[in-house]
Amino acid sequence: MRPFTLRRYLSIFLPAMFLILCFSLYLMMESVSMYGSGTAASQQVVDKLLDTKLHQIEEDLKSNQKTINRIKQIIRDIAKDSGHKDINKVLGNIMQDRNMPDNNVSNVLKWRKEEIEIPLQTCKLASTIPGPVDVQMRDVFDKLPFDNPDGGAWKQGYAITYDPNQWKSEKLRVFVIPHSHNDPGWVKTFEGYFEEQTRHILNLMVEKLEAYPSMRFIFAEISYFTLWWNQIDKSMRQRVKRLLEKKQLELVTGGWVMNDEAAAHYSSMIDQMIEGNQWMMKQLGVKPVSGWAIDPFGHSPTMAYVLHQFGFKNMLIQRTHYSIKKYFSQNKQLEFHWRQIWDHSGTTDMFCHMMPFYSYDVPHTCGPNPKVCCQFDFKRLAGGNFKCPWNIPPTVINSANVAERAETLLDQYRQKAQLYKNNVVLVPLGDDFRYDKGEEWDNQHNNYNQLFEYINSNSAMNAEVKFATLTDYFDALRERSGESAKTLPNGYPVLSGDFFSYADRDDHYWTGYFTSRPFYKGIDRILESHQRAGEILFSFALAESRRLDVKAFPKDALMSRIVSARRSLGLFQHHDAVAGTAKDFVVVDYGIKLLQGLKHMDRVITDSAQFLLSTDKSKYNPNVALLDVDETRASHDSLPEKSVIHLTHNPQVVVLYNSLAQNRSCLVTLYVNKAHLQVRDANGAVVTAQISPQWKSSTEAHTDVYRVSFVVTIPALGLMKYTVENVDADAAVNVFSKLAVYNSPKSSNADVGPFGVMKMSSKSESLPLEILIENMEMRLKISQKTGMLQEILMKGSSNLLKANISFVRYGTRRGKDQSGSYLFLPDGEAQSLQYEDFPIIRVMEGPLVSEVWVSLPLVNHLIRIVNSPGVDSAAVEILNTVDIRTEGNTELSMRIMTDIKSNNEFFSDLNGFQVLRRKRYEKLPLNANFYPMATMAFLEDDKYRFSVLTGQSLGVASLNSGWLEVMQDRRLNQDDHRGMGQPVHDNKVTPNLFRILFEPSNSASVVQPAGYASLQSHLMSLQFLHPVHVLRSAADADSGAVDGLSPMHLPLQMDMPCDVHLLNLRTLIEPEDGTTVRPSGEIGLVLHRLGVDCRFPTQGIACRFTDGKIAMSSLFRNLHISEADVASLSLLERLSPLNQTSVVEIPPMEIRAFSLRLH
Repeated sequence: MRPFTLRRYLSIFLPAMFLILCFSLYLMMESVSMYGSGTAASQQVVDKLLDTKLHQIEEDLKSNQKTINRIKQIIRDIAKDSGHKDINKVLGNIMQDRNMPDNNVSNVLKWRKEEIEIPLQTCKLASTIPGPVDVQMRDVFDKLPFDNPDGGAWKQGYAITYDPNQWKSEKLRVFVIPHSHNDPGWVKTFEGYFEEQTRHILNLMVEKLEAYPSMRFIFAEISYFTLWWNQIDKSMRQRVKRLLEKKQLELVTGGWVMNDEAAAHYSSMIDQMIEGNQWMMKQLGVKPVSGWAIDPFGHSPTMAYVLHQFGFKNMLIQRTHYSIKKYFSQNKQLEFHWRQIWDHSGTTDMFCHMMPFYSYDVPHTCGPNPKVCCQFDFKRLAGGNFKCPWNIPPTVINSANVAERAETLLDQYRQKAQLYKNNVVLVPLGDDFRYDKGEEWDNQHNNYNQLFEYINSNSAMNAEVKFATLTDYFDALRERSGESAKTLPNGYPVLSGDFFSYADRDDHYWTGYFTSRPFYKGIDRILESHQRAGEILFSFALAESRRLDVKAFPKDALMSRIVSARRSLGLFQHHDAVAGTAKDFVVVDYGIKLLQGLKHMDRVITDSAQFLLSTDKSKYNPNVALLDVDETRASHDSLPEKSVIHLTHNPQVVVLYNSLAQNRSCLVTLYVNKAHLQVRDANGAVVTAQISPQWKSSTEAHTDVYRVSFVVTIPALGLMKYTVENVDADAAVNVFSKLAVYNSPKSSNADVGPFGVMKMSSKSESLPLEILIENMEMRLKISQKTGMLQEILMKGSSNLLKANISFVRYGTRRGKDQSGSYLFLPDGEAQSLQYEDFPIIRVMEGPLVSEVWVSLPLVNHLIRIVNSPGVDSAAVEILNTVDIRTEGNTELSMRIMTDIKSNNEFFSDLNGFQVLRRKRYEKLPLNANFYPMATMAFLEDDKYRFSVLTGQSLGVASLNSGWLEVMQDRRLNQDDHRGMGQPVHDNKVTPNLFRILFEPSNSASVVQPAGYASLQSHLMSLQFLHPVHVLRSAADADSGAVDGLSPMHLPLQMDMPCDVHLLNLRTLIEPEDGTTVRPSGEIGLVLHRLGVDCRFPTQGIACRFTDGKIAMSSLFRNLHISEADVASLSLLERLSPLNQTSVVEIPPMEIRAFSLRLH
């Protein structure tokens, strides 16, 4: 072989170096283009991006200069010795210096991510311990044995004694409160209940309260009251108003429903409360002051906070663990000031009454002995179909028996009084759908009236008994304690914590419903996101149309859609709806309403976006649709289908909407029909994209559908117009994913069109023990045997987390009591999901997105990581597509075993609003150690935190140190005897979405009952729950008109601070006339300042801090605030006026509402 000469070396080497330099410069400019794409948001955004671009260019030029210097040195070496033996090694080193390994495209694209500094004042909440309280629920759980001895007549309590003379100096006051609990759907649909029972209850309410002036009645569910109100005439409406004025009738809580408090998200809890309270004020002229929650299955402090912010003075709860009821009764702590666990100053205290006994029905409300109390439920009089289980029916009260009956009843009242601090007793008189017959009204009134008259006229009894409303009771209690009705009564303990998990008897923990019907729990979150996004966009469009006097904007039609969607979402917050505890056909009815709400809000979003992007709004035509959503659902129980954009050589418009109030950089994926394409941002700059296949089976890809993924940067609340077009293959500036299949039935490689050859390895081949995928921040090690994650390595550090994912299943115990929609009663510890070794594993790698997919029995499991300048690249995305429809008595759970030294503690959120420290108790059964998880749970030790963020509410537990276990779905063959009356067999193919986040800590946490998310996980969760909305060109839209849309709409002068979440921008409505819904001129701005744990990294976060200060003058770009007030959260009360120079300050964790008028 002829030896190489210097000339031959140079003839090969110098062109190669030239190509390397060109490619380096191209990548440098391309990464700058990607990072800067679509950024003309505000001067602040532009300045930030220009600084980033210049720094990136500077860094790349330094790197290129380094490369050139290395080339010069190599040439010198070659000149000295034409037989240079290490030239290939040197070239490899040069490539490594450029961070572009030729065998791994996932490292091609990188962004500079700076840490941002969080002000000390923002960090103070998480780093300091709140002052002591009288009752900390965590301490109560530590103390209680959770035994269940037989208490006698009060089976779960104890024998109560009293001194008959104790009331000589102060009479016992008893308030009997007639009520009817009306579930908006459960074993009948909402409309079914209304037609068969609720409308009769409300009609009779008017008739009988007028007939019996001493009678009182309370009602809670405004969804029913609204439906009834729209059917009655003006005369009947006036009669209702008179009853309210006379305080014979009280509407308590005033929510659209009596919402669930475990699975419901706080934004939906607030939304349905606003809907009901606003309706009450506009139609009836009243607002509620007392909360009534007798049926939610466990109680959250979030609800206490919401009521407090609405201006309520009192609240009542019922379903708490029977051991807690007993303990509180013994210590006279059943009434307390409920303080938020993060509150350092007592400003959130809410006065709360806890009912002491098993249920809210009549047998369990007059006193501790249900056998006796049932004898005073006069709906159960002898001869009827409704009987007392103890076989002693009530008797009609007459002159012959009134003395004995009154003494017997008063004895129960006196015993109940021993459980409370003041001689004031609350006695509910009702149950589910009671008072639907005139006979019941008559019997309850006439018999109780005789009893009351006898007791009240007998001075020796030292008692005053009467019919009352809920607020009557609380007012009397304050009077007894020497306080006014507007202040908190003195002498009551301060309590902090929550009341999960709930057990009503034995070990019957209601922890199953945290997960039941997870498909619809996911739809709930999706509608919630669309509802909020549409509300915000509509409010801007409406204000803009009024500012420009554009009459064509369809404000009334869109407002009607918004209100319909609000009420569909509100209805689903009912404690038998989002909880998943209604009959199958009722769930279908909920699902249809949710889907209709989604369609309404999609129309609101597209029409509002089109109007805001119209360059000449005076020519806006609401009858010409230019935009459509890119995702649809064929039915309420189907999976979403992405629209495929049909590309031509003419650019296709795609509008992207960021509904968050912070600027966002993240990855967006579209579906297209051609693989060779070009994406341009709002400024016309070409954006690098990754093209991936869309799979139609585990190993076969579609040939006419592709996924295109690219990084976008969208300003706060902004609309940005991108374009996609088909181009020739040699003109496309994109990267195609690399594909591989492991454990395939066949070992021959497959040609996958534009993706080239897909490597396919069979089970019999010798394969590596692990699969590695990576992005710029982390490397994941995945088992080649199972396709499951094993560990996470954070690049640039030694931070390594063992994180083994597996799936386990629970059965149900044998015997009479078994798992059902409410109860989780497992047959022991979970068993590993059994499947054959080496399932099919599909791997896709690329510079922007890489993923591993594995098909297992009952679940398809996908792990994905992305590359972007934003926070999404710091997390691992998990999609579990669960299908247990072939199983029986199966509860599937995802278990993640880490090496975090968490001992017996973990953290879970409540309603997405706050986080509590949880403890695993060995003294409690396995099912008692599960808690609700609405948005997140995490483990931590002194060095690291491991978080799971969820896209839907599910049950979560930590059953060993370092473990997190998230329930996925449950299919059960039997009812659990809590009223639903059927098994859970209506399972769907369910996509459960998660993000997992591994964060190093710079110090140990402060041990306190509360937990706080990091800023990164807060923003990641918000982006997860509120993804970028993608709007494509409508099918029949005129391409010229679509092209003519403005490239962007930027409504804010600057983005909101990092730790301030815009909860809603809600347009209020005029009073309804029954047929038309019209928007008012008032808009409610609702902001939530997040509580942040500052011990964790903040890379990829491009926002600012202001210590919670918001300047009203710097909010909106083109809109002027003509009037502003600080308001109650219900938006019913104006608390203090604001002006253009006002700066409002929101403390951490607090929610503040503002009433605005824009023009």
